[in-house]
Amino acid sequence: MKQLPLTLRRWTRAEYDRLVDLGVLHGEPVELVGGQLVVAEPQGSYHASALGTAGDALRAVLPQGWLVRIQMPVALDDESEPEPDLAVVPGAWANYRAGHPSRPALVVEVADSSLAFDREDKGSLYARGGVGDYWIINLADGALEVYRDPGPDLTAPYGWRYRAVERLGPAAAVSPLALPAVGVAVSDLLS
Repeated sequence: MKQLPLTLRRWTRAEYDRLVDLGVLHGEPVELVGGQLVVAEPQGSYHASALGTAGDALRAVLPQGWLVRIQMPVALDDESEPEPDLAVVPGAWANYRAGHPSRPALVVEVADSSLAFDREDKGSLYARGGVGDYWIINLADGALEVYRDPGPDLTAPYGWRYRAVERLGPAAAVSPLALPAVGVAVSDLLS
């Protein structure tokens, strides 16, 4: 007997938001990535601690008028609403009552077991979504990976890729593209 290929149900961001509003996904650790509902990996204590440390480090250097959102949705496009570990956005909390931010100035993922997914899939998704500054806190190697200059690449999972990639060690410092006068010690992000 010949087995037919599976048919996957693709979701739009509007449909996903409706499921959230109706409480259908209440308590489910999912995010919308490229039209698919992706189950988020459980957080170990090291990941959770690194996430808090990085959030504190960014908050400490950002000027008034900038927010650090921790694991909150970003409305990237019609089929993606990921929840990056950290997103730096302009404005005040009240600016996002009617909708999630769509163009964060910086997205940061904290990666240990999810490193390959964060590099390839999430990187391609954020590049396609117009995120110009994407960082991965690579816990496995104790480094910060900085991805910039998004551009089309048909070989990438979502048709886009970052063309500039830099790997920084603990002794380095980095500035978000949107805030070049703000320096962040990589060691503060990795602590």
